[in-house]
Amino acid sequence: MKIFLGADHGGYYLKEKIAAYLSKHGYEWEDVGDKELDPQDDFPQFAQMAATKVLGEDEKTDPRAILICTGGQGMAMAANRFRGIRAAVIWDSFEAKESRNDNDSNVLCLPARVLDSPGDDLEIWKDIIDTWIGTPFAGAARYARRNAELDKF
Repeated sequence: MKIFLGADHGGYYLKEKIAAYLSKHGYEWEDVGDKELDPQDDFPQFAQMAATKVLGEDEKTDPRAILICTGGQGMAMAANRFRGIRAAVIWDSFEAKESRNDNDSNVLCLPARVLDSPGDDLEIWKDIIDTWIGTPFAGAARYARRNAELDKF
């Protein structure tokens, strides 16, 4: 599995924590930006870079992306414009599991405002990432059919 990691200014600090966490746990990952904190950057460019990287990789390697912005929704909206991308905004491990098991999500969008609050030592994002990475797609016929329907639009 290769993970493409991106964030705008709203998710920059959480992205840096996640990068360290992924490295510590031996995951192969690539930073698609922003590479420095820029209060004027815009999330669509990072979502586009991550989505095109995921789609450009061999599907057998299970390429995925983690995108972070203030609320997570903007990244998801931008990433989901690409056929074959199934981006989900996730705020807890239950939703992380469901998005993988049922929907085969390949892009995890995290809301920094919720998951990276100052003074919050819970670091819920770690459990979300572990669950999302570790949950396989169930592959049930109805799930696969629904995912195929998404790509018809």
